[in-house]
Amino acid sequence: MPTAKALLVDDRRENLMALEAILQGLPVQSVAVESGEAALKQLLVDDFAVILLDAQMPDMDGFETATHIKRRERTRHVPIIFLTAADRDAQLALRGYAVGAVDYLTKPFDPWVLRAKVSVFVELWAKTRQLAAQSDLVRERDAQWRVLTEAVDEATTLLRADDGPAARDRAVDILEQARWGNPT
Repeated sequence: MPTAKALLVDDRRENLMALEAILQGLPVQSVAVESGEAALKQLLVDDFAVILLDAQMPDMDGFETATHIKRRERTRHVPIIFLTAADRDAQLALRGYAVGAVDYLTKPFDPWVLRAKVSVFVELWAKTRQLAAQSDLVRERDAQWRVLTEAVDEATTLLRADDGPAARDRAVDILEQARWGNPT
C-alpha cells in the first residue's frame, strides 16, 4: 500500500519546516508548498490523507484554496485542518468550517494535538484504501464466480441433452477451462 501523504500549505518557509518536524516519525510523507495555487497544482498529481492549510496567505488565502479543493470531485473528501495565528476572531473559525474544514487550530498550538489529529486522518486514509482493495477483490471474486456458474450451467445443459460422448466431452472441456480461468 502506498504511503499516506500530508499536504502542508503555508506561505512562510519556517512554518512549513516546523510542521514537517512535528509530523516526523508519523507514517506520513509531508509535501510542503508555499501557496494556495501550488497546493491546488499538487492536488492534481497526488492523493493526500490530510491537508494542513494556513488560513492567512497572500494572493489566494486558505479559505479560497479550501473552496477550490472542496469543489473538485477528486479532492472534496480530503480532510482540511486550518492553521492560523488569528486566534481572536471566531468568525475566521466559522468561515473555515463553512468552507469544509474538519478542524481549525490557532497558533501556537500543541504539536502533540496536531500529531494526534493527523494520525487519525492517516489511519482513516489507510483503512479506506484497505477497504477499497478488499472491495476490488470481492468484485473480482464475484466475476470469477459468475464465469464458473455460467460454465456449470452450460455443462449441465449439455449433459442433460444426453447427446452422447461428444456432449459429455464438451461439458468436461467447459468445466476444466472455467476451473483454470480460461472460459470458452
